Amino acid sequence: MFDIILSSSLFQIFLAAVLGMVIGFERERMDKPAGLRTYALVSLGSALFTILSATGFKHFEGSVGYDPSRIASQIVVGIGFLGAGIIFFTKAKVRGLTTAAAVWVSAAIGMAVGLEFYSVAVFTTLLTVLILWFLRIAEAGIDKRNEIS
Repeated sequence: MFDIILSSSLFQIFLAAVLGMVIGFERERMDKPAGLRTYALVSLGSALFTILSATGFKHFEGSVGYDPSRIASQIVVGIGFLGAGIIFFTKAKVRGLTTAAAVWVSAAIGMAVGLEFYSVAVFTTLLTVLILWFLRIAEAGIDKRNEIS
């Protein structure tokens, strides 16, 4: 029994790191400050905290105050703090907002993996990369039209 839980948890942590790296690769390719390591670690850490929350405190189940969702909510708070440090205001422009949002999504992907929502995690990773790639192209087109007007 322990071996099954352990091997499943190790797989989850590995998958979360890989999915975080996929997003990190796109950000690294665009020369953004948060890249492969940041996204992999955020996703991996979120998965680990989620696994610990879901399985590590089973012996407290039924106790007053037992609420495994508390750890999940604190992941969101912690990532919000991390994201706030990524966002910069310079010359009346906001920079880093997309990076902060992608870090936030990476944490959610790690949480999904930690709860064994593998399809949701993989789909969200692919959708995130598509948004980062293709909407950048759309935004560039919009910016060019605004400059012409």
